[in-house]
Amino acid sequence: MTRVEQLLADLVAIDSTNPDLVPGAAGEGAVAAFIANWLTAAGLEVHVEEVQPGRPNIIGIARGQGGGRTLLLNGHIDTVGVTGMTAPHTPQVRDGRLYGRGAYDMKGGVAACMVAAAEAATLGLRGDVIVTAVMDEEYAGLGTLSVAERTRADGAIVAEPTELDLVVAHRGFAWLEVETRGVAAHGSRPHLGVDAIVKMGGVLAGLDRLSRDLAGGPAHPLLGPASVHASLISGGQELSSYPERCLLSVERRTLPGETGATAAAELQAIVDALAAADPAFRAEVRLGLERAPMETPAGAAITAALQAAATAVLGSVRAPMGVSFWTDAASLHAAGIPTALFGPAGAGAHAVEEWVDLASVRACAEVYLAVARAFCQ
Repeated sequence: MTRVEQLLADLVAIDSTNPDLVPGAAGEGAVAAFIANWLTAAGLEVHVEEVQPGRPNIIGIARGQGGGRTLLLNGHIDTVGVTGMTAPHTPQVRDGRLYGRGAYDMKGGVAACMVAAAEAATLGLRGDVIVTAVMDEEYAGLGTLSVAERTRADGAIVAEPTELDLVVAHRGFAWLEVETRGVAAHGSRPHLGVDAIVKMGGVLAGLDRLSRDLAGGPAHPLLGPASVHASLISGGQELSSYPERCLLSVERRTLPGETGATAAAELQAIVDALAAADPAFRAEVRLGLERAPMETPAGAAITAALQAAATAVLGSVRAPMGVSFWTDAASLHAAGIPTALFGPAGAGAHAVEEWVDLASVRACAEVYLAVARAFCQ
């Protein structure tokens, strides 16, 4: 195995399942300790930042000689659960692929970042190269939010798997709740009851209209139209009672320029219209977790450096593109760090069979190092 392949296998062998997704799971502590030791041995300045108890970020810095730009290489070290998998933490290599939980999402990218930073530390660059191996991307993105509060850089690469494509935009999301309220009563006394579940029917119909309006509305040139869907619904107390409440959970995928407040206002308009038409209708809209979309500024130096490096290593690279899913790049972008995504190829993120293409991991390490050479001088 090459250096980056062996490192990837070592990372996959360590269980780092996010405990917010799987209660009681291992978390990131063990893999973070391994990464800290590896980066220290490679000559980097290493900081351990405990974001939550037992769940640290690792920040490794290849210090430059001064006067150059700082490059940030970012990747998350938490993974999703392993239900249905056989030997998920026993890395297996077959036909140029490495199989195992997290190989694709995203320990392949993390390994490439680590090796590139270790090589950069030997080059005498003027600027710093910083590796941030972060916790909790798979749930709330707390790791990179913490990095964004404390770390300054002139450009960043998030090493999420992109199939060796350069990604400069992605959607955000907002999670919302709509609660309709009725009046509980025995099923035999309908004159006393108000059915909160039935009242939710108007909200669902309005949500369907909103979904169709968004699909046919203005589209982002790289991301297409925004979207919304009903995710979860619950309500009622028992079979023989009129339900006093019904709770609907909604996900709104946002485009650059949209926010959670945008999404909440859309749902509030649906609720207000229903209340105006029905004196017995009562409902509340609540905005929960939201994460912003991301769009790299036009002409950003990190985009040009990535495109040039990828072209040099791969021979050619497609035009910068957008992806539909959210990533930690949005948190770095919001902190004023121009950020793009570039990572390896593979399949099986969150699936029973997960693998990463090893040649693409090697290529990523070369691309990141080439970016550091050009960007940090």
